[in-house]
Parts: sequence; C-alpha cells; structure tokens
Amino acid sequence: MQMILHYDETYREVKYGSMGLPDIDSKMLMGINVTPVVALLYTPVLIRFFGTKWVMFLAVGIYALFVSTNYWERYYTLVPSAVALGVAIVPLWASMGNYITRMSQKYYEYVNYKEEHVQEQRRPPRGAHTRYLVIFHTIFYSFFYLSFACAQGPMVFFLNNYLYDRNHTLFNVHTCGSNSHGILIGFNKTVLQRLPHSRNLIVVESVLMSVAFVAMLLILALCGSAYRPTEEIDLRSVGWGNIFQLPFKHMRDYRLRHLFPFFIYSGFEVLFVCTGFTLGYGVCSLGLEYLAPILMAYGFGAAIFSSLGLLQLCLPRQVPLVAGATVHLLLILGFFFWAPHPQLWTNSQNWIFYVVAMLWGVGSALNKIAISTLLGILYEDKERQDFIFTIYHWCQALAIFAVYLGSNLPMKAKLTIMLLTVLASVASYLWMENKLKNHVTYRLPRIPRPQHKVCGYRYLEDDNSDETGSENEGSVHSQDGSDNEDGDGEPARAGALGSARRRYPYEQALDGEDGPGQE
Repeated sequence: MQMILHYDETYREVKYGSMGLPDIDSKMLMGINVTPVVALLYTPVLIRFFGTKWVMFLAVGIYALFVSTNYWERYYTLVPSAVALGVAIVPLWASMGNYITRMSQKYYEYVNYKEEHVQEQRRPPRGAHTRYLVIFHTIFYSFFYLSFACAQGPMVFFLNNYLYDRNHTLFNVHTCGSNSHGILIGFNKTVLQRLPHSRNLIVVESVLMSVAFVAMLLILALCGSAYRPTEEIDLRSVGWGNIFQLPFKHMRDYRLRHLFPFFIYSGFEVLFVCTGFTLGYGVCSLGLEYLAPILMAYGFGAAIFSSLGLLQLCLPRQVPLVAGATVHLLLILGFFFWAPHPQLWTNSQNWIFYVVAMLWGVGSALNKIAISTLLGILYEDKERQDFIFTIYHWCQALAIFAVYLGSNLPMKAKLTIMLLTVLASVASYLWMENKLKNHVTYRLPRIPRPQHKVCGYRYLEDDNSDETGSENEGSVHSQDGSDNEDGDGEPARAGALGSARRRYPYEQALDGEDGPGQE
C-alpha cells in the first residue's frame, strides 16, 4: 500500500513536494533487501545473548517500529527503520524455526514422561519427536500463509476505492507475461482517482500498529522459554567466539550443503509469486485493482493445502518436498508460453489467475513445511538448531537480495533462473538422501564444553566463597586448564555432577535430560 501511494505522481507532488520520495523508496528497498546479507554474522550471537523468545519479541517490535514511521514520512524516519527491519528479518525467522522445533521436542518429553527415564538419564531415541515436529510446523505455516490474505485488508477495504480502472493504468502497457521486461514497463504514473484523506491513512496505520502490538503481547504472554535456565547458561557459556564461528563450521556438513539450492529456491519462489507473477502476469493483464485478490488466492491456497504437509507422517519424507518442487516446475514451464495481452482479458477469465496462484501456494506450503521439518529431523541436538535455521534463512535472504538486483531482467531470464534452481534443488536433495541411505559419514563440528563450574544447581565462578572444597567436588579445571582427577582416576567434574544429582534429585526430575555440561 505504501509503495502504491508513493508511486502515484499526484500524491507525491501534493503531499511531499520536492522531498524526493522516489529516491527515499529506493533506499528503503535497499535497506530491507541488502542488510540481511550480513545476518549470518550477528544472528547466532543475538539468539544466544537474548534467548529465542526475546529475539522473536524484539524483532516483531522492530516491525511495529517500521509501521509507526508512516505517521511521519521523512528520510530520517523511513530509511533507518527500513534498515532496522532488514536487520530483524533473519533473526526473527531463525528464532521462529528454532522455537517451533524446540517446542515439538519438549512436547514429546511432556507426553512421554517416565520417571525411570529421568533416573537413568536416558535421552529420547533419535527421531522420536518427528511426529510432533511435522504437526507443529504444519500448524504454524497454515497460519503464516493466512497473513498473505489478511495483509490485503488495507487494499481491499481502503485503497481500492481510490484506484483508476485498468483502461487508465494499463493504457501504455503493451507486453505482459513471458514477453515483459522489468516490472510493469509503461504503467501509468497516476493510479489514484482522488487522494485519500490523511485522517483515513492514520486510521489504517493505527490498525496495523495495533496488530503489531498484539503480536508482541502474544509472544510475551503465551510463549514460554525454548530452553530451561540451565540450558540457556550452557548455550551462552561455549564462548562468543565459538558462537560466531559455528555457523560457518556447520557448512562443512554435506547434508547442509546439499540443501543450499533448496534454501535459495525457497527465497526465489516467494518473491516470484509476489512480484513476477502477481505484477508481471496478473496486474499487467487485469489492472492494479486485482493485486489484492490474486495474493489472497495465493495465501488461502497455501494455508488450506498446508495440511498436505501431514503426508510426512505416512509417506517417505522425500515425497512432500519433491512434490512441491514438481508443482512449481510444471507451472514455470507453463509460464514460458503464457503471454497474456493487457486489457483483453474479460472478468469471466479471471479465475485462471486465481487457480494458478492457488497452485503455486500448494507448492510453497509443501516446500516450506518439508524443509523446516527436515532440518529438525537431521539436526535434533538443541545446541545446533539455532545455527542451522540461521543458515537456512540467511540463504533465503541472499536469494531475495538476488531478486532485488535482477528486478529489471526480462521475464524469460527470471523464469530460466527459477527453472535451473528448482532442478538443481531436487537433484541435490535426492543425492543427499542417497548418501544417507549408503551411510556416508557426515561431518559435524564439535560443540565446545560450557566454561563454568557446577555445584548443586548453581553455576559458580572461580573465586566464589560458596564452593564446598570437598574432595569429591574438586574444581573442574586446574589453573592450566587441564581436568583434575580424583582418587579413582575419573575427572573431578564427574564427581561434582554426581554429588549434585544426589543432593538435588528434583532438578533432574524436572529436566528429564542429562545434567548441565554433560556430554
């Protein structure tokens, strides 16, 4: 809505005069699309420092800040808020994926809690939480894709009342679809019949602000912590230098490298449906007033057919991911031969665009759910999940940046890139599954030990006077950094942990897992 208002020549001249709004819009897009490129450097540090829940809370707060700048649209409000929004994109999605995966694991522990497992320090078997992982991600993406429909509310109920029809906006547009170049070349510079009142704009912006604040309050009130307090201390205590390096070290795992093409394609396909298909095919043929209905069809189609993600419960995990890519592959091939002529489409033919948008939504839902659950299955260790989801969404950000740079390419060039990417994604993924089937060893970086001492349920510093100093609870590390040994040759660390379990059994009953720092 903001970009449409700023695009209209009359709106800019009347409301902003010589402020240079088009230049500000280009800098805003640059801030949103370029900043996430460096997100791999800071996202793991933010998640470990603030915690998964609080990163989600702060990132949604930055989204609310971005909306609030529309109350006073100036260079010094719009551009910095756009940069801040770009900074928050990858941390929000990485923490979201990590949070949902952790909740599925904790829910499995809750449902299958047995006291003897706690007493024996028994971990859940690998893959035990897969069922809940699939269900949780399916529910999340069902609601997420509804946002594509709900986000069109301001367009449907407010801005569409001010738009010219397609006879005016498409008067100088001569090519659409696969024959088009860039984004809507020849589109009329005036798209508003009359200018909306400032009071009405403030009402719309206030509604958006209230939704953002409700989202923040829901996270604050209803989302519990992804980790127990002792686990969060462990995650931070591996050292900030190690936290910075570990995402790069995880890229040596061939499973992750084989999924890189799918990560990239996941970013391409969302941007293509929002810009390439919706603008280059839909708006170019039907007019700007059909922008919202096409995106709503995509959102509803993806939300409804997200339930197909549950097929992973009864079919091999390769099926949903390959099926979603196959749907997109067939549609991309069809786009090569589809070049609708502007203004010649009748209202009785509009259903074709809605069906195509819904089919693309089916492929998107299958891809997103399958990739997220696959990462949760391959990387079950809770100390690795934030790194893995950071890499995933950072690759998506790289793809979005590439789409931003290539926005003026011919449509056939964009379709060719999409086609090659989806083919490479499927081939690389099936190659990975073949390697796993043949038991090819993969390489995972070692997670360093937490650098703290354990005494009971407290973490003590070297000079803490509460340390018992008993023979069985000697220091974990000597002055030179080596482990001290007690009388039976076992490290003193084990003695300290054993004493902690004897004196505080209720803590282990609550945790249901190995004590802090155990390997």
